[in-house]
Amino acid sequence: MIRATMVTLALALAVPAAAHAGGWATVGLSSLPDGTQAGQPWVVELTVLQHGRTPLDGVQPRILLTGPAGARRVVAADPTGAPGRYRARVVFPTAGRWRFAVDDGFTQTHTYAPVRIGGEPAAPAAAADGGGGGTGWLAALGVVAAAGALFALVALLSRVSRRAPRAAR
Repeated sequence: MIRATMVTLALALAVPAAAHAGGWATVGLSSLPDGTQAGQPWVVELTVLQHGRTPLDGVQPRILLTGPAGARRVVAADPTGAPGRYRARVVFPTAGRWRFAVDDGFTQTHTYAPVRIGGEPAAPAAAADGGGGGTGWLAALGVVAAAGALFALVALLSRVSRRAPRAAR
């Protein structure tokens, strides 16, 4: 029984690890669009780092915009020539409250707080995911915690079953 539990635990930990192997990136922005006027360009450089450390070349990041009345735009970011650095020229066509996100071109989309375009500058927008780091590590931590709880439960049940008197045959 203990051997079966250990095999199950090993599989539970190995599957999520294999699914996330090499699979996340962070995105840093050179500026935020807050205070940009409608029709004026917001030129931004994106720094895409695999695992938050290694510049990631060969991806095609995009900035995804959602504006007033559901208006949607997608703006591609082009390589700058520097490792892991991309530049986009974004023009918001109308004033109002806009949401933006960055598809890192690798594994995920990083969302940011909404910004006001064309009006009085709002408070500085902060990354909704803590700077574009993603939440993959939280999921992995949850799996490890669940596996640890499962292991503790099986160990406890194993001890209880050893202490219980067995009926005479």
